[in-house]
Amino acid sequence: MQAFVLRRLVQSVFVLFGVSLFVFGLLQLSGDPVGLLLPPDATAEDRQVLQRQLGLDRPIHVQYLSYAGGVLRGDLGHSLRSGQAALPLVLERLPATAELAVVSMLVAVAVAFPIGIVAALHRGHLVDRIVMAIALFGQSMPVFFLGILLILVFGVRLGWFPVAGRGGLDHIVLPATTLGLYSMARTARLVRSGMLEVMTTEFVTTARAKGLSETTVVFRHVLKNALIPIITVLGLDLATLLGGAIITETIFSWPGLGRLIVYSIEGRDYPVVQAAVFVVALAYILVNLAVDILYAYVNPQVHYD
Repeated sequence: MQAFVLRRLVQSVFVLFGVSLFVFGLLQLSGDPVGLLLPPDATAEDRQVLQRQLGLDRPIHVQYLSYAGGVLRGDLGHSLRSGQAALPLVLERLPATAELAVVSMLVAVAVAFPIGIVAALHRGHLVDRIVMAIALFGQSMPVFFLGILLILVFGVRLGWFPVAGRGGLDHIVLPATTLGLYSMARTARLVRSGMLEVMTTEFVTTARAKGLSETTVVFRHVLKNALIPIITVLGLDLATLLGGAIITETIFSWPGLGRLIVYSIEGRDYPVVQAAVFVVALAYILVNLAVDILYAYVNPQVHYD
């Protein structure tokens, strides 16, 4: 296991290098930020002075090497607009996004597992059809439409929850529900399909023949052996949410990483975008590493050479 973790960490260095190179090149193609930072009546000389101050007059490869060297020192540059260090700006928004992502996943898991188990145990019955209809609805509903609908019903009409900003637990209910519905629907379908597949195996038949209770068979043998694909999907969903749920954060004015990335792209604030993408890539790597390690604990048959 230690060799596997070390190998994955080494691979992660190359992944982060590739991500930084790709994002750097893509942002360079998006245009010159100087025009957005200067007033409309700025002269060509003013543009040249600002480009020289920001280091944008240097060749692209020199700019990237300077950026990469800063990354190795823990310096991801400074915002072109505010002049503040880019990494602290990103890390300042990360807790809000992490809070929303974790609560959304908890909502999704708390709902998906019970209804997925019930659907699998009542395959073909009315309960199963209702659960699958809910899952289909959850995967088909656009996030922006669901968010607005929840605001109109529970925020405006009923006045139960705040509709914007970050505060107490009541502030996170609507955005977490909006964000968690899709993951809940997909996870419920995975729980159902995974359990149905495992329930037809010989070891489950043997467990029932031994006289084990149905509860023991379902949770210790069926559900446990169906968890591998479910953990994979949940890990990817969590990593995606940590990357910033842009639409949900915008609808509910949630001060997270997604909104910061959008504003920085609109303003061509390259250092902030690069720092945000770097943090998001690192979150993906760490979450996927945690998922791989979790496999071995869920299923002892999984071994890493």
